[in-house]
Amino acid sequence: MFNDNFFKKVENKTNVNKDTILSLANKLQESNLKDEKAIKEVIENICSLTGKTISKEKEQKIINTILKDNVPKNLDKLF
Repeated sequence: MFNDNFFKKVENKTNVNKDTILSLANKLQESNLKDEKAIKEVIENICSLTGKTISKEKEQKIINTILKDNVPKNLDKLF
């Protein structure tokens, strides 16, 4: 689905390598992304992996976007 160029772009922006990204993707597939608590855990995991923090307001905005299924389908365009 994604080529190595996509993973290189993500790694350059986040300092998270391809194996970690794929591991996270597997966890996402197993998660219930209609459950706010599960989404929050995923966000916390991503923040931990990238060494970044986000405000509670932004976290809630991300959660609401996922719950309303408003996530862009073409993620490689984001990078």
